[in-house]
Amino acid sequence: MSIQSSLSITGLGALSALGTSVSAHHEAITSQQVPFQKLGKLLGKDSPHAARPAAWIERRSLLVNRKWSPATMAALHVSRQAIAEAGWSAADLKDAALVVGTSRGNAAGWLAPWPGRRPFKLMAASNTIHSEPATAITIEFGIHGPNHVLASGCAAGLDAVGIAMMLVQLGVAPRALAVAVDLPLVPILLDNYAASGLLSASMNLDPYHPQSSGFIPAEGAAAMAIEPRDGAFARLLHYGCNADACDPVGIPADGGRMPELIQKAIQLHGLPSAVCPHATGTAVQATADPTALTRSFQKFRPTLHLLKPFVGHTIGASGLLESVILARFLKDHQLPPNLSGCYAPSGFQLPEQPLEVHGPIYKLSHGMGGHNALLVLSPP
Repeated sequence: MSIQSSLSITGLGALSALGTSVSAHHEAITSQQVPFQKLGKLLGKDSPHAARPAAWIERRSLLVNRKWSPATMAALHVSRQAIAEAGWSAADLKDAALVVGTSRGNAAGWLAPWPGRRPFKLMAASNTIHSEPATAITIEFGIHGPNHVLASGCAAGLDAVGIAMMLVQLGVAPRALAVAVDLPLVPILLDNYAASGLLSASMNLDPYHPQSSGFIPAEGAAAMAIEPRDGAFARLLHYGCNADACDPVGIPADGGRMPELIQKAIQLHGLPSAVCPHATGTAVQATADPTALTRSFQKFRPTLHLLKPFVGHTIGASGLLESVILARFLKDHQLPPNLSGCYAPSGFQLPEQPLEVHGPIYKLSHGMGGHNALLVLSPP
């Protein structure tokens, strides 16, 4: 499956441990800031995860509301930013499409109490409905067009962009808002991640280092306004996805079918200037990613730009959050720097300074269960 035909990115929104705005994320990455802290500071010293690193949204007041869940409040925050930058009026919003990507939905504030929020009863709607963020966005902003919620694991954010592109390109809606959110720092979720051996014990996330063995969980949300508008906007050129049909949890060690998505993108849009891979830090990803990249780029080797060492793994929000960061750098015809000192896979480079960009950028995501997604972006 693939979708092509250029669309403009007219508005962006971002929220994570790096800050509450897109500009804060741009400044933090440019200045090599890393927000990781020990979870004991958030969950208390008695938490079994107190010594583990994580990244969370510091302004907790942004996530507290009597009516809406914490995840919904994060989604509303980033939606507001993207809509404002795009300059969409009430009439524009009325017939817009909305696609929300999330892996864990409203788990935060439902499976465990949320400090500062008066709790709902355990099974009281809409607290337990994982489509609540989409519903809330339509209500708060008066969106009456089609709306969808995707839960394709860690690829959900990138898939939200792809489906939003499809709705516009097929004429279903004149414009679309893609949103992604996940707040995974919930004790019961952390228990399961830890039991599966997926969490890092190190404060330094170096995804391709031979000793890398886990990701750093993080909270995050992002939004992107998409429409066929002329102007000096970063652009979306292509979206593709496929399935490995191999394992319900893992990723094939040889990179699975991601190289097929990359080869299709090369046929349509040429070799990329750079690639932003999934690069979570898990042991399986540290093997699968470099193998897939080597299979895909046997002669020409694009530079790699890893963003999780700055923001952590925001699970279902990661693909869109990282795409928003890329789009912000692309506005200045630049690529984001890598965190200094990260290990580079054989044959590839991890530039530590912003580079000038001259061609398309490939953003890759993988969802547990063998789902692969690829987005091609370009500078204005």
